[in-house]
Amino acid sequence: MAKNILHCSFCGRSRDEVKILIAGQEGHICENCVEHAREIIEQELMVRDEKTPSAFKLTIKKPVEIKKFLEEYVIGQDEAKKVLAVAVYNHYKRLQQKTGESVSSNDVEIEKSNIVMVGETGTGKTLLAKSIARMLNVPFAIVDATVFTEAGYVGEDVESILTRLLQVCNYDVNSAERGIVYIDEIDKIARKGDNPSITRDVSGEGVQQGMLKLLEGTDVLVPPQGGRKHPEQKLIKINTQNILFICGGAFDGIDKIIARRVQTNTIGFNVDKDQQESMKKNLLKYVNAQDLKSFGLIPELLGRLPVVTHLDPLDASTLRAILTQPRNALVKQYKRLFELEGIQLVIEDDVLDFMVEKAMEYKLGARGLRSICEGILTDAMFELPSSKETHFTLDLDYAKRKFDKSKLSLLKVA
Repeated sequence: MAKNILHCSFCGRSRDEVKILIAGQEGHICENCVEHAREIIEQELMVRDEKTPSAFKLTIKKPVEIKKFLEEYVIGQDEAKKVLAVAVYNHYKRLQQKTGESVSSNDVEIEKSNIVMVGETGTGKTLLAKSIARMLNVPFAIVDATVFTEAGYVGEDVESILTRLLQVCNYDVNSAERGIVYIDEIDKIARKGDNPSITRDVSGEGVQQGMLKLLEGTDVLVPPQGGRKHPEQKLIKINTQNILFICGGAFDGIDKIIARRVQTNTIGFNVDKDQQESMKKNLLKYVNAQDLKSFGLIPELLGRLPVVTHLDPLDASTLRAILTQPRNALVKQYKRLFELEGIQLVIEDDVLDFMVEKAMEYKLGARGLRSICEGILTDAMFELPSSKETHFTLDLDYAKRKFDKSKLSLLKVA
């Protein structure tokens, strides 16, 4: 009779001594042995992970090399490129710094310098971020601030910023803790007025407050599949101490705040009118944390974003260069599209000047150039693949005719 009593094949306990006994083909295992087995597996995997090098190996590039790489993709914006190159290079150096008990009392711990970029729409903020992501050997994630709401409301929690970073590095926590995050549209979470609101601002000030500890450096519990849709998932702990945050936004209307501060409308005998006019052309050059506070970012958040840089508005010569010079320039893209159909596309110089003139007129930035190109070339891209043509020259008459027919010509000049 005693022989028929079930027992755990690992620890020998009988069915009465354990809570659960799981049956296998030729044996049984109790819940205690399952728990011990899980701990052994985790320890073994952790040792292997430490021995196996991460997929993200640090390859140090000097700031000059980083800037040179960015120039292949982004035209102009020297100031922003320099600031980003230095920030990324310093981030690399921080990652190589010894931390923990091995640090001697004389060593200086380097703080991270998170960045905020201010620039009009279409000047290249997101393109700069994407170009840096292309060259870096650390995990790089681009997230959009517009989807975030305060905890407890419909929308994404700020912790899902790190979910995207985890996905980029295939849930390797060690790699994610050395990554870089670009938060786009940071201006969309500005509070609605300079004064603290008495009503709930669930997608503005509340989100900024939720981001404070995240930017500074703390242990954050991250839902690996995103917050709301999988409430049963186990949370992953990530330390944000070594994650560099770069924020970007258009901050539409901040030029008026800057103009008030730098007094561009001063009246008097000793006023230098030429200097005032040149200042008005690019007021973003004078942006500082005080202006961002007046716009609606809370002082606590700005304290965690110590580096403020700007992107210059695009002038005609820069737009002309954007059409032809970068590695993925628009003209090169359209020539390649026609090439795939066996058609050689030739675009005359005066057509490029016409496109630039219209882009300046409608103030749509570099994105406006693409809309204009599409408006002009849509008919050609529709008809030519079905024809036997092997050559197509885009001249000024054709460009003007097609542009006038397109919806873009109905846009009101700003």
